[in-house]
Amino acid sequence: MATKKYRPGQRLVVFFVGVAVLFGLVALAGTWKPQLGLDLQGGTRITLIAEGNPKAANLDLARKIIDQRVNGSGVAEADVTTQGNRFLVVEIPGRSRRDLVDTVKRTAQLRFRLVANGGRQPGVPVTSTPTPTPSPTATPSGKATNKAKPTDKASPKKKATSTPNPRPAPGFAKQADTPTPTPTGKPSGTPTGTPTGTPTGTPTGTPTQDDANVTSELAWAANPPAEWVTKFAAFTCPADGAAAPVVDNPAEPLITCDEDGQKFLLSKAVIEGTSLKKASAGIPQGQAAWAVNLELKGKAVKDFADISRALIDNGGSFAVVLDGQVLSYPGFTGVITDGSAQITGSFNEESATALANSLKFGALPIKFEADPSTEIIGPSLAGNQLSAGLWAGGIGFVLVMLYCLIYYRGLGTVVLASLVVAAAITYALVLLLSKAAGFTLTLPGIAGLIIGVGVTADSFVIFFERIRDEMREGRSMRVAVETGWARARKTRMAANVVSLLSAGVLYFFATGVVKGFGFALGLSTLVDLAVLFWFTKHAVSYLARFKFFNGGGALSGLSRATLGLDAEPQGGRV
Repeated sequence: MATKKYRPGQRLVVFFVGVAVLFGLVALAGTWKPQLGLDLQGGTRITLIAEGNPKAANLDLARKIIDQRVNGSGVAEADVTTQGNRFLVVEIPGRSRRDLVDTVKRTAQLRFRLVANGGRQPGVPVTSTPTPTPSPTATPSGKATNKAKPTDKASPKKKATSTPNPRPAPGFAKQADTPTPTPTGKPSGTPTGTPTGTPTGTPTGTPTQDDANVTSELAWAANPPAEWVTKFAAFTCPADGAAAPVVDNPAEPLITCDEDGQKFLLSKAVIEGTSLKKASAGIPQGQAAWAVNLELKGKAVKDFADISRALIDNGGSFAVVLDGQVLSYPGFTGVITDGSAQITGSFNEESATALANSLKFGALPIKFEADPSTEIIGPSLAGNQLSAGLWAGGIGFVLVMLYCLIYYRGLGTVVLASLVVAAAITYALVLLLSKAAGFTLTLPGIAGLIIGVGVTADSFVIFFERIRDEMREGRSMRVAVETGWARARKTRMAANVVSLLSAGVLYFFATGVVKGFGFALGLSTLVDLAVLFWFTKHAVSYLARFKFFNGGGALSGLSRATLGLDAEPQGGRV
């Protein structure tokens, strides 16, 4: 079997095509300037004041949770600190980040409650039983759809018709692509033309305490007591769309509002936010709008399935309540048996990600005052300091290049090209990460990237010296490149692995700007590996095909005088 001929020129073309694709992605992202950190551009300072006198441990726990929220992937370089025993200060890069105020102060108490009478006027029952009756057909008909549609609201003045909600409410949808074949009821025995006496969705036999809780709340929501109907009628939502001043006690029914000022009468909490296993934001397959994916755990999976089974297409609604405000009030058109669902609605990328982060990283153990102070702060480093640092880095880069050109001569052009390519790739990755992951460039981050330049230069020294050693033993440059690469590759891999381990330790175990330094160091090390394997090696192999280098030209850096050899070895070179 013939060995495929090695063509370094083709490898270089493929490499540059990859670099062009990378910059094409940057162009699609539409940003050519990286996001700068607090020390370089300033930002927004949010001061939260805790209510009462919280314990120091609770205040520190709140600091950690908020730090996780605002930093997201851990490279946004936001600074979260405590001051005294009541104040928590959040400093976020960027001078127009008031959009993060709600994310910072959100207590993230998530609860699921049943809407009384499916969201209709309390006192007008939807059905006479808490669960629907099975359809009198011989075989359970239809399949549950993947996505639940918002429940229509009945007008109190026109009970015979229904008026859709002005803004479609977010709704629950299954995360699975294939509709579940679970029937809408649980008929006993062989289905007949007459429905059985057992209501659909009601467990047979002796119900457990959890089953009894769900069943009793379904009954309460279908026909709420007159006392709560009276309270609901007297309740008024704030006119400015602000959250209603309510106390969200999970053991009591709740009267509250949504962001549109619509009021709701809700049952006791049937599922707590502590039953949430995962939360993430994304665009569901085949859709264009953002959604928040939820995955429940424990007994909440069964409770959620029982509730979805009981509320299928009967006007019943299930409210998602966050910090006492109704976030969504979906109905169900399918049974969700695996505890996986989506909250859909008028989300964009920022709002969906903020909600998912708040739910994922947990609820705050303390409550803060309603109106935190927000102010714009300047950069912690003066402009002349930043300019001096950039000038120092530029001068150092030029000196390194001059040294390489003087010492390695023609091979020094490979060093120059490799460093330029590495810098371009690193800059493109910084731009993409700034757009996609919120990566923020700070002065320690810049230091991590500059150290990566030194690592890259060190790679050339090892590789080139191996080539020169092989040529001193009488081999031609074409042979010396391959044998020298085999030896230098192992050394560079070991050195880069050590650098990656150091960067990983700093990223996972440090905080603040040190974490950003570790991330930048790891990024530049990976770029060094990519450039060394996919550019530098192929570039040197390509140059070895020219007589100027392979023949040891005077300015190639591989002449006999440069290598320290006096005369041609007997019999020539291999």
